[in-house]
Amino acid sequence: MNSVHLAWMLGRPSSTRSSSQILTVSAYAMVSAMLLIVLGGAYSFTSFEREAQATYLPLAGFAVVLLAVPLMVLGSAAARLSARTQDRALSSLRLLGATGGQIRSVSLLQAAGTALAGALAGVVLYLASSPLVAMIRFQGAPLGDAIYLPWWAVAIAVVVIVLLAVISSLAGLRKLIITPLAVATRQSVPVPSWIRVLVTLGSVALLYFVFTNIGVVSQEFGTIIAVIILGFGFGLLVLNLAGPWLVATVGRSKLKKAVKPEQLLAARMILENPGESWRQVSGVAMASFVAVVGGSGAALMSMGNGQESTGTWFDYLPQDILTGVLLTLVITFVCVAASASISQSASTLDRADLYDGLHKLGMGYEVMNAARTKSLMIPALTASIGFANASVVLVLPLAGVAVLIKPLTVLVVILAVVLGLVLIRAAISVANPRRLLAERV
Repeated sequence: MNSVHLAWMLGRPSSTRSSSQILTVSAYAMVSAMLLIVLGGAYSFTSFEREAQATYLPLAGFAVVLLAVPLMVLGSAAARLSARTQDRALSSLRLLGATGGQIRSVSLLQAAGTALAGALAGVVLYLASSPLVAMIRFQGAPLGDAIYLPWWAVAIAVVVIVLLAVISSLAGLRKLIITPLAVATRQSVPVPSWIRVLVTLGSVALLYFVFTNIGVVSQEFGTIIAVIILGFGFGLLVLNLAGPWLVATVGRSKLKKAVKPEQLLAARMILENPGESWRQVSGVAMASFVAVVGGSGAALMSMGNGQESTGTWFDYLPQDILTGVLLTLVITFVCVAASASISQSASTLDRADLYDGLHKLGMGYEVMNAARTKSLMIPALTASIGFANASVVLVLPLAGVAVLIKPLTVLVVILAVVLGLVLIRAAISVANPRRLLAERV
């Protein structure tokens, strides 16, 4: 009972913690809503005729695997923000003599409670947005009521989100329980090693070999899709190894070339934690990956549009693939924009003393805001361009043919990526230091 009471005392709503608490609950609500919408879209394909399901369900599985990256990033951002709001209080309790068990109980109760509140709010958001999602057309007709998941699937999704929050809280507690001063002293993080790049290049070469010889392994559509899904999942995992190193390299380059205060500060903010900078924009990398591969595939599939209609579900497949690619990009960028705004807001609140000190020394809030914006947009552009180039290498023959035969389809996908980056830029404006720090006074 003491742990429950202490968890409530530390986590109850208050004016000093309202911004971070609202951000945390909103983040979990967004994770819950997006997860349910994605699963609902995949579930709606079970209403198609059996022959169509054999094609659409593997493609839906492919999309779910790809969307796992931005959803996990958004969920992790929520979990880190939740942990950040309680780290200092818990470390103080630890230094005052609280046992590791007491700290663990309080942290898990706070994390689970916050995640549960956000997940339930996400269910309401999912139900509210479902009529709009149901209007999306597949197989020549709106999805309709097929978008609604069974109650037990919704319950499982809520439980999974709460478990994610608890696991993230436990991961953060290991360092806190062992060395509580680590939070107060803000120990530096290690610089990513170049060995990550060697592993990534070797893995990309392996994937290129697999994709170019996939037809030799099997001619069955289901087997080919399964291999592609596993291959892309592995590719995203491996390319994430090189992401922090790439961001750190670009950050060091920007630091050497900095001529303005905001450029210098932005480079320092990136190099402060390249891994964190990468995590905020890793969904952008995945979006570029989907844009190149999915856009090329959609363009090639649409080559058959000029042929005589077969009167079957296959006539809708090319347009449906393009719709799926665009929906994947939209959901990805919404998740990235949300996680970026949350992470940036949390960083602004965490650096409140630093911003106050810089302002007292004569630096304007507009310079700080420009530096903060650059510290995210530089990694975002790096991720977008870097992963797009890697994706082109993997599907070079397909991408070349797609550009030549269906340039309009490719341009539509590229435009979606550009609009996504603009969305991210607009979303992080909520973390303007002038406004957030004014709310603390």
